[in-house]
Amino acid sequence: MRTSDFDYELPLEYIAQTPLERRDASRLMVLNRNSGEIEHTVFKNIGDYLQKGDILVINETRVIPARLYAHKVPSGGKVEILLLRQHDVCTWEALVGGKGLTLGKKLQVEPTREGDRAPQAEIETVLNGAERIIRFSEPLELFFPKIGHTPLPPYIHTPLSNPERYQTVYARTTGSAAAPTAGLHFTPHLIEELKTRGINFAAVTLHVGLDTFAPVTEGDPKDHKIHTEWCQVTLENAEKINAAKAAGGKVVAVGTTSVRTLESAIKTGTLMPYDGPTSLYILPGYHFQIVDAMITNFHLPRSTLIMLVSAFARRERVMQAYETAKRENYRFYSFGDAMLII
Repeated sequence: MRTSDFDYELPLEYIAQTPLERRDASRLMVLNRNSGEIEHTVFKNIGDYLQKGDILVINETRVIPARLYAHKVPSGGKVEILLLRQHDVCTWEALVGGKGLTLGKKLQVEPTREGDRAPQAEIETVLNGAERIIRFSEPLELFFPKIGHTPLPPYIHTPLSNPERYQTVYARTTGSAAAPTAGLHFTPHLIEELKTRGINFAAVTLHVGLDTFAPVTEGDPKDHKIHTEWCQVTLENAEKINAAKAAGGKVVAVGTTSVRTLESAIKTGTLMPYDGPTSLYILPGYHFQIVDAMITNFHLPRSTLIMLVSAFARRERVMQAYETAKRENYRFYSFGDAMLII
C-alpha cells in the first residue's frame, strides 16, 4: 500500500466554493460497498436507503471563529492567529503568521469593530514551525463574537456571506477549527421526517483540527503521524447506540469524525462512554467494530479521510466512485455533494 494509491486528479472547477441555498438539495451518491453498485439521488431522499430502527450518529461539535488578527506590542507589527486547540481556560495552541513571534512576545488582539475591547496575549511556548502556545489575558469565549473570523478550508476562496452555513444545524459544543462537513446537508425538517420513519439519532462530539486538511506526504501511509483530536461519547448516547445495534438496526456514522469517535470508544464489541483524545488512524485492513454505514463528502486526494473511506468500502470501489462522481459533475469537498456507503 502506497500513499499514491489514494491520489486522483481533480480540476479546480469541481471544488464547491459556496454551499447550495438548500442544504438537503445536494446530490447524493449511494455506494453499495459489497457489490460496488452506485445510485444517484438527492440528499433529501436519504431516508429511502435507511430502515426503521437504524440510528444516525451525528457530531455535535460547533466551529469556533478561530481566525484572529492582532498586532505586536509595542511595535504594531501585524499578526494572524489561527486557533487549533484549547489547552486550558486561557491557553491555546495556534498557528501564527508574522515575523518575530518569539517566546514572551506580547500581542494585542484586534476587534472586528473599532472601539470594542479585545484581550491581550503572550507567546508562551514556541513549537514546530509556525505553531505556538499562546496565553490570552481573558477567556476567548467571551470575545469570539467581537474578534473571531470563520476559518474556511484553504481550497475555498469565496467569502462566506453567512458564517452559519459552515455550521451543522445541530452544532452544540464549541471547539472545532473546521466543520464536520458530512452533516452540513441535514435540515431540521429532514431530521424530523427521518424520525417519523422510525430512524433514530444519537450524538457524539469530536472537535475537528485543521490537520484534517493536510495531505499525507510520506510514501508509505503507515509512516504518517495522524493528528490527535478530542472526542466524547456520553453514557446516554452509548446506551442508545448499543440498543439500536442489538435490535438489528444499522449504525450509520454521519461523517468520518463520527466514525473515528465511535471506533475509538468501542471495547470488546460494546460502545462505552468516552471522553478524551483520539489518534485513531484508519487504513485499509482495519476491522470496523460498530459502524455499519457511513455518510461522507468527497475528500481530498492523499488525505487520511479518503484512506478511512477506502478502508470501509475498499480502495478500488472508492476510487472508481470518485471517477464516476467526476463524470457526473458532482461537487467536491466541504461545500460539495455527499456519498452514502451502505
